[in-house]
Amino acid sequence: MPSIEPSTDLPSGPPPVMGALCRRLWPGDAVAVREHFLRLDREARASRFMAALGDAAVAAHAERAMRTPGLMFGVFVDGVLRGLGELRPHGPNGGVGRLGSRAEGALTVERGFRRAGHGGLLLERLAEAARNRGVRELHLRCLPVNGAMRRLACRLGAEVRLRDGESEAALRLTRPTALSLWREGMEGWLDLGLAAAASPPSLPRAA
Repeated sequence: MPSIEPSTDLPSGPPPVMGALCRRLWPGDAVAVREHFLRLDREARASRFMAALGDAAVAAHAERAMRTPGLMFGVFVDGVLRGLGELRPHGPNGGVGRLGSRAEGALTVERGFRRAGHGGLLLERLAEAARNRGVRELHLRCLPVNGAMRRLACRLGAEVRLRDGESEAALRLTRPTALSLWREGMEGWLDLGLAAAASPPSLPRAA
Protein backbone atom coordinates (compact mmCIF):
# COMPACT_ATOMS: atom_id res chain seq x y z
CA MET A 1 0.00 0.00 0.00
CA PRO A 2 1.60 3.29 -1.06
CA SER A 3 2.32 6.14 1.29
CA ILE A 4 0.66 9.44 0.56
CA GLU A 5 1.84 12.99 0.94
CA PRO A 6 -1.14 14.86 2.40
CA SER A 7 0.19 18.26 1.41
CA THR A 8 -0.32 17.58 -2.28
CA ASP A 9 -3.62 18.41 -3.95
CA LEU A 10 -6.04 15.53 -3.60
CA PRO A 11 -7.89 14.80 -6.84
CA SER A 12 -11.29 14.62 -5.14
CA GLY A 13 -13.23 16.41 -7.85
CA PRO A 14 -13.92 20.03 -8.66
CA PRO A 15 -12.61 22.74 -6.35
CA PRO A 16 -14.87 23.74 -3.44
CA VAL A 17 -17.60 26.19 -4.38
CA MET A 18 -17.16 29.92 -3.91
CA GLY A 19 -17.95 31.02 -0.39
CA ALA A 20 -16.71 27.74 1.13
CA LEU A 21 -14.27 27.79 4.04
CA CYS A 22 -12.55 24.81 5.69
CA ARG A 23 -11.22 25.18 9.23
CA ARG A 24 -10.68 23.30 12.46
CA LEU A 25 -13.69 23.07 14.78
CA TRP A 26 -13.60 24.15 18.42
CA PRO A 27 -15.91 23.79 21.46
CA GLY A 28 -17.62 27.02 20.45
CA ASP A 29 -18.82 25.25 17.28
CA ALA A 30 -20.91 22.72 19.24
CA VAL A 31 -24.26 24.14 18.09
CA ALA A 32 -23.15 24.16 14.43
CA VAL A 33 -21.95 20.54 14.73
CA ARG A 34 -25.26 19.43 16.24
CA GLU A 35 -27.29 21.21 13.57
CA HIS A 36 -25.11 19.75 10.81
CA PHE A 37 -25.64 16.18 12.01
CA LEU A 38 -29.38 16.73 12.39
CA ARG A 39 -29.62 18.01 8.81
CA LEU A 40 -28.11 14.80 7.42
CA ASP A 41 -30.62 12.82 5.40
CA ARG A 42 -31.33 9.14 5.94
CA GLU A 43 -28.75 8.01 3.38
CA ALA A 44 -25.97 10.17 4.87
CA ARG A 45 -26.76 8.98 8.39
CA ALA A 46 -26.61 5.35 7.32
CA SER A 47 -23.27 5.94 5.57
CA ARG A 48 -21.76 7.75 8.56
CA PHE A 49 -23.09 5.65 11.44
CA MET A 50 -23.50 2.30 9.64
CA ALA A 51 -27.13 2.38 10.77
CA ALA A 52 -30.29 4.43 10.34
CA LEU A 53 -30.32 6.67 13.42
CA GLY A 54 -33.08 8.96 14.63
CA ASP A 55 -32.66 12.56 15.68
CA ALA A 56 -32.12 11.74 19.37
CA ALA A 57 -29.26 9.34 18.64
CA VAL A 58 -27.69 11.73 16.13
CA ALA A 59 -27.86 14.62 18.60
CA ALA A 60 -26.25 12.42 21.27
CA HIS A 61 -23.39 11.60 18.88
CA ALA A 62 -22.89 15.30 18.16
CA GLU A 63 -22.58 16.00 21.88
CA ARG A 64 -20.08 13.15 22.37
CA ALA A 65 -18.10 14.27 19.33
CA MET A 66 -17.20 17.52 21.08
CA ARG A 67 -15.68 15.61 24.02
CA THR A 68 -14.10 12.58 22.32
CA PRO A 69 -10.29 12.62 21.87
CA GLY A 70 -9.30 13.68 18.39
CA LEU A 71 -9.83 16.59 16.00
CA MET A 72 -12.64 17.85 13.81
CA PHE A 73 -12.62 20.03 10.71
CA GLY A 74 -15.57 21.60 8.99
CA VAL A 75 -16.49 23.12 5.66
CA PHE A 76 -18.64 26.22 5.99
CA VAL A 77 -20.62 27.47 3.01
CA ASP A 78 -21.87 31.01 3.46
CA GLY A 79 -21.23 30.68 7.19
CA VAL A 80 -23.18 27.41 7.67
CA LEU A 81 -21.42 24.12 8.49
CA ARG A 82 -22.18 21.80 5.57
CA GLY A 83 -19.36 19.23 5.76
CA LEU A 84 -17.52 17.70 8.70
CA GLY A 85 -14.44 15.51 9.09
CA GLU A 86 -13.60 13.64 12.30
CA LEU A 87 -10.17 12.27 13.25
CA ARG A 88 -10.26 9.77 16.11
CA PRO A 89 -7.98 7.15 17.72
CA HIS A 90 -8.30 3.75 16.09
CA GLY A 91 -8.45 0.83 18.50
CA PRO A 92 -6.47 0.67 21.78
CA ASN A 93 -3.42 2.54 20.46
CA GLY A 94 -4.85 5.98 21.17
CA GLY A 95 -5.50 7.69 24.44
CA VAL A 96 -6.36 10.98 26.02
CA GLY A 97 -4.48 13.70 24.18
CA ARG A 98 -2.94 11.38 21.57
CA LEU A 99 -3.99 9.40 18.52
CA GLY A 100 -1.44 6.58 18.46
CA SER A 101 0.03 5.00 15.33
CA ARG A 102 -3.37 4.46 13.73
CA ALA A 103 -6.35 6.77 13.49
CA GLU A 104 -9.80 6.66 11.99
CA GLY A 105 -11.32 9.31 9.77
CA ALA A 106 -14.99 9.93 9.03
CA LEU A 107 -16.62 12.42 6.66
CA THR A 108 -20.15 13.79 6.29
CA VAL A 109 -21.37 16.23 3.66
CA GLU A 110 -24.96 17.39 3.44
CA ARG A 111 -27.11 16.70 0.41
CA GLY A 112 -26.90 19.57 -2.05
CA PHE A 113 -23.27 20.24 -1.16
CA ARG A 114 -21.70 17.01 -2.42
CA ARG A 115 -19.57 16.57 -5.55
CA ALA A 116 -18.05 20.00 -4.93
CA GLY A 117 -14.63 18.94 -3.59
CA HIS A 118 -15.56 19.31 0.08
CA GLY A 119 -14.84 15.67 0.92
CA GLY A 120 -11.35 15.84 -0.56
CA LEU A 121 -10.62 19.11 1.23
CA LEU A 122 -11.70 17.64 4.59
CA LEU A 123 -9.71 14.46 4.03
CA GLU A 124 -6.59 16.49 3.18
CA ARG A 125 -6.86 18.36 6.51
CA LEU A 126 -7.47 15.10 8.41
CA ALA A 127 -4.51 13.39 6.76
CA GLU A 128 -2.10 16.23 7.47
CA ALA A 129 -3.24 16.55 11.08
CA ALA A 130 -2.85 12.80 11.55
CA ARG A 131 0.57 12.74 9.90
CA ASN A 132 1.88 15.57 12.07
CA ARG A 133 0.80 13.67 15.21
CA GLY A 134 2.71 10.53 14.33
CA VAL A 135 -0.14 8.56 12.81
CA ARG A 136 1.13 6.10 10.21
CA GLU A 137 -2.21 4.70 9.03
CA LEU A 138 -5.46 6.57 8.54
CA HIS A 139 -8.44 4.23 8.32
CA LEU A 140 -11.67 5.08 6.55
CA ARG A 141 -14.85 3.01 6.82
CA CYS A 142 -18.09 3.25 4.88
CA LEU A 143 -20.95 1.15 3.58
CA PRO A 144 -20.31 -0.61 0.26
CA VAL A 145 -23.01 1.54 -1.36
CA ASN A 146 -21.06 4.72 -0.52
CA GLY A 147 -19.39 4.97 -3.89
CA ALA A 148 -18.17 8.54 -3.37
CA MET A 149 -16.08 7.60 -0.33
CA ARG A 150 -14.69 4.50 -2.01
CA ARG A 151 -13.71 6.46 -5.09
CA LEU A 152 -12.02 9.12 -3.00
CA ALA A 153 -10.00 6.50 -1.09
CA CYS A 154 -9.02 4.80 -4.34
CA ARG A 155 -7.83 8.07 -5.88
CA LEU A 156 -5.52 8.43 -2.88
CA GLY A 157 -3.95 5.08 -3.73
CA ALA A 158 -5.65 3.06 -1.00
CA GLU A 159 -6.86 -0.47 -1.51
CA VAL A 160 -10.48 -0.67 -0.43
CA ARG A 161 -11.49 -3.98 1.11
CA LEU A 162 -14.88 -5.37 2.02
CA ARG A 163 -14.95 -6.68 5.58
CA ASP A 164 -17.98 -7.68 7.67
CA GLY A 165 -20.34 -5.87 5.34
CA GLU A 166 -18.31 -2.64 5.39
CA SER A 167 -15.75 -1.11 3.05
CA GLU A 168 -12.47 -0.19 4.73
CA ALA A 169 -9.41 1.60 3.40
CA ALA A 170 -6.09 2.25 5.15
CA LEU A 171 -3.95 5.14 3.94
CA ARG A 172 -0.26 4.97 4.86
CA LEU A 173 0.98 8.43 5.78
CA THR A 174 4.50 9.77 5.37
CA ARG A 175 6.42 11.09 8.37
CA PRO A 176 5.95 14.75 9.28
CA THR A 177 8.45 17.32 8.05
CA ALA A 178 9.35 20.79 9.25
CA LEU A 179 7.28 22.15 6.39
CA SER A 180 4.18 20.11 7.21
CA LEU A 181 4.39 21.08 10.89
CA TRP A 182 4.86 24.76 10.03
CA ARG A 183 1.97 24.65 7.56
CA GLU A 184 -0.42 23.13 10.09
CA GLY A 185 0.70 25.63 12.71
CA MET A 186 -0.08 28.52 10.40
CA GLU A 187 -3.41 26.98 9.42
CA GLY A 188 -4.22 26.48 13.11
CA TRP A 189 -3.70 30.16 13.93
CA LEU A 190 -5.81 31.12 10.92
CA ASP A 191 -8.54 28.66 11.93
CA LEU A 192 -8.59 30.06 15.45
CA GLY A 193 -8.89 33.60 14.15
CA LEU A 194 -11.72 32.66 11.81
CA ALA A 195 -13.56 30.85 14.61
CA ALA A 196 -13.14 33.86 16.91
CA ALA A 197 -14.47 36.17 14.19
CA ALA A 198 -17.50 33.93 13.76
CA SER A 199 -18.20 34.03 17.52
CA PRO A 200 -16.80 37.37 18.76
CA PRO A 201 -18.20 37.21 22.35
CA SER A 202 -15.86 34.43 23.45
CA LEU A 203 -12.57 33.08 22.10
CA PRO A 204 -12.82 29.30 21.39
CA ARG A 205 -10.54 26.96 23.29
CA ALA A 206 -8.57 24.14 21.68
CA ALA A 207 -10.37 20.81 21.74
